[in-house]
Amino acid sequence: MGFIIFRLIIFIGIVWVGIRLLKAYNQKKLESQQNDEAVQQQKSTDSEQMVQCRYCNLHLPQNDAVKHESLWFCCHEHRDHFLDHGPEQR
Repeated sequence: MGFIIFRLIIFIGIVWVGIRLLKAYNQKKLESQQNDEAVQQQKSTDSEQMVQCRYCNLHLPQNDAVKHESLWFCCHEHRDHFLDHGPEQR
């Protein structure tokens, strides 16, 4: 009789540990999904505005561009040339 009770206690312990491991796994999986969603949302808000060079029509990120009043240029040379001679003739 004592041996059966011992087996029952061991079985209940194994089931209890299994349930705890399953809960921990599900919690970690949920946290991972939330982190992935947060990173994805941050990426979408961190996207840079693209602007077009008025001289050569090149598209580039706004923080790499050179601004003159409301006009954007890819470099200082294009800005100076545009202001002196107008847009590039093709």
